[in-house]
Amino acid sequence: MDLAAVASVGGFFALRTGPADGAHLPLARLYAGEGAPLTARIDTVAAALRAPERRTAASIAHLGLVARLWSIALGSAVLHGELPDLDPKALAWDGGRSAPDDLLLDAVRPLPGTAERIRESVQYGHLVPLAEAFRRDTPVSSGLLWGNAGSALAGAVRELHRWARREGRPDAARRALELGAELFAHPDLAGTGTLLPGPAFRRRSCCLYYRCPGAGLCGDCVFDRPPVRA
Repeated sequence: MDLAAVASVGGFFALRTGPADGAHLPLARLYAGEGAPLTARIDTVAAALRAPERRTAASIAHLGLVARLWSIALGSAVLHGELPDLDPKALAWDGGRSAPDDLLLDAVRPLPGTAERIRESVQYGHLVPLAEAFRRDTPVSSGLLWGNAGSALAGAVRELHRWARREGRPDAARRALELGAELFAHPDLAGTGTLLPGPAFRRRSCCLYYRCPGAGLCGDCVFDRPPVRA
């Protein structure tokens, strides 16, 4: 599995490997309740965006990490037919860094690059306990977090599809769409938005980014214009 080739799709698809240093926390420990690094990450995002409420910062922080997880798994599966085992005990996270330095996998152990394995690894292995970790820190609705998961999945499929067409890889472009469709068939993701040609996506919830000073709407936002707040 050539992780450098996967990283060429974009920064969110990159994954470093090696032993965890003192700054990287195995995600299994975060999911088990060691929440200080997550709290610090949300604080950092809140300060950077001047978020008017903590749940807005929590949503944006969640969206970024979920996008990393989907991208790594999908990119590897599309380009190599395999994905690295992203066991939460082996995958460590440093919320103070950006991609690709935020995630560190101890070693590459290939798994079959099927939609079923991606769902087991990312959706069940990470997204479910990650949502619980965020909700322990900040009262964010489950529907919003699943909307973020759908948005991030659609974004990963879109970037892979664009890269594959640009590189003259119709097989990879087709595989990205196939895997995305299979993953969106799950009830938790099927209701998060509408897949459109292109591929594009229109979500049915809002990540709340528009509430930050100077922010507009995301490209897949449920709203046509920012809501006016009293």
